[in-house]
Amino acid sequence: MSQENPTNNKSTSLIPMGALICFGLIMMGLFIYWGLQSFSSKERVVTVRGLAEQKIQATSSVFTLTTAYSSDDVNIAIASTKSQIEDINAYLIKKGYQNITLKPISVYDSKEYYEWVWRGGNQVKEKKDRYQVHQSIEFIYDNVEQTEEKLKEMEYDFATTGVNSFVNRRYIFPELNDIKPELIAESTRNARITGEQFAKDSKSKLGKIKTASQGQIAISGDWTGDDHVPYTEKPYINNVRVVSTIVFFLED
Repeated sequence: MSQENPTNNKSTSLIPMGALICFGLIMMGLFIYWGLQSFSSKERVVTVRGLAEQKIQATSSVFTLTTAYSSDDVNIAIASTKSQIEDINAYLIKKGYQNITLKPISVYDSKEYYEWVWRGGNQVKEKKDRYQVHQSIEFIYDNVEQTEEKLKEMEYDFATTGVNSFVNRRYIFPELNDIKPELIAESTRNARITGEQFAKDSKSKLGKIKTASQGQIAISGDWTGDDHVPYTEKPYINNVRVVSTIVFFLED
């Protein structure tokens, strides 16, 4: 009577188990492949950028006229400054300027009567006035197109009459928050136009927005408030631009 070999029985029982494992791995691979295919088809996207630009004109300009005097006697420096400010104020009223604001007077005490300066290639001590006094007058001017002309006129009048004043001006532009929604909407429309053209070329349809990001709003052009910007004939006009990056789904 023959006896069964335990080793053979064990090997025989492992065969179905191995087949099941192989089958399971194959099916798992198929499921992963089908899932990736499905995911890929749903995630077909196109990334486009939309640009929007708009020119904005200043609503007004602000003139600042500053006078300064120095002296070792603070009372003399203050009196000279106030007298000059009164002359400047009278000039502005005579010219018909309005919305005039007198700024507080400022006094700086250097405490040191000497400073090191270069003379003939050598560094020497030079006496300086102890007190420096400054005061300014500001006024708002609504006719922005004439601002540069008025600036030159004042500079000429002060230079020829001996008025001690430095004249500066700056422009006031509309708040960016007022035009920002319109710019973003326009940049989005322009991005969609580009996306639709791409979808048409690829035999697809443009779907919904997946993600969107708005780039930083950039201000450039004739006047940015920077003294290094070259002078132009229309410094009261700025160019504002915004670029939006949008990711659209593509549909069959």
